Amino acid sequence: MKNQSRQENLAYLVTWSLLFAAPVLSLYLRTTNDPYLEFNWGEVFFVWGRFSIFLLLFLIHNFLLAPLLIHQNKRKLYASIMTALIAVFIVFQCTNRPNFGKREGFRPHKMEQREDFPPKFEEFDGFHQRGPRHEGEKMGRRHTPPLFVGEHDVLSIAVLLLMFGANLGTKYYFRSRRDQRKLEELEKQNLEQQLEYLKYQINPHFFMNTLNNIHALVDIDPSKAQETIRELSKMMRFVLYEGDKSGVPLTKEFEFIRNYTKLMQLRYSDKVKITVDIPQEAPDVTIPPLMLISFIENAFKHGISYQHDSFIDIKLEISQPTSNLLFTCRNSKAEKPNQEKGGVGLTNVKKRLDLLYDKSYTLDIKDEPDIYIVELKIPLR
Repeated sequence: MKNQSRQENLAYLVTWSLLFAAPVLSLYLRTTNDPYLEFNWGEVFFVWGRFSIFLLLFLIHNFLLAPLLIHQNKRKLYASIMTALIAVFIVFQCTNRPNFGKREGFRPHKMEQREDFPPKFEEFDGFHQRGPRHEGEKMGRRHTPPLFVGEHDVLSIAVLLLMFGANLGTKYYFRSRRDQRKLEELEKQNLEQQLEYLKYQINPHFFMNTLNNIHALVDIDPSKAQETIRELSKMMRFVLYEGDKSGVPLTKEFEFIRNYTKLMQLRYSDKVKITVDIPQEAPDVTIPPLMLISFIENAFKHGISYQHDSFIDIKLEISQPTSNLLFTCRNSKAEKPNQEKGGVGLTNVKKRLDLLYDKSYTLDIKDEPDIYIVELKIPLR
């Protein structure tokens, strides 16, 4: 992403460097071809002064105004500021017209006297040609054009609008490239996640312990054993058929977490206190599959102690009216964490969150001496 931004800034730098070098090169070629002309830096500095005004407006638009439209989608604010900026430029441009005929450093071209040159036309005054005298007009009276009629002013305004349009077009182009690159990274990340899910699906240690618990329940509590088998079946169906999708209903994700924690509770004694607070109802929105289970699995792997009392608290809530999902997972820290492998690493989860939500999510992890806390807030779409 940063490489794309550097390429965009480099393109602007090269373009403006060529523009500022153009008058120097043009004057050099003119003086080379015409021995009667001298290289006059005053002419170059004058052109650079006009270019500097456009450069200043470009920098304002590129770094302050364009992001309002492209990144924040604030169209009304962008249009209002742009209107005010263009109005200020028009007033400045029309009240500060250059006068090439009187400016030091320029040598006006001499016009050959023609016999058919109409005597009622006068010479040029700057950019504006003084029009013909009408009958009855006094010889000493001078015609002054209105404020907003100069062709040079209209051309400058047109150049300014084209410059802003080119700036927006360039930014949209590089943004589309960034979005395409982000999409490719997301697809690659999803493929890596699917590989991690496959590792999770065939975790022999997890299934062995779960099946052993079910086998023990067959003689002690057959009805509970049957219920546990159904929960295991639901969980595996979710992993196999929903885990490779970009989004699943929030209700299914909640159900998967409930089934997972129920199966994990069968493995531990009463010394492990597991609390799960999940809403029974959820809005009709989707969420990336198996995102939250990574933090829960991490809590079981590193927070359960077989010698001392330990706990795991899982809480999910939906904030209103912002429609954010708030996930909290608190667990004690075991002296010797369970070394069981499987699941998705927290590093990959953070990368996945960055790709999916950019800066619209918050993840706060607190690793204290006796407790580990994960707080995640993601927007619901």
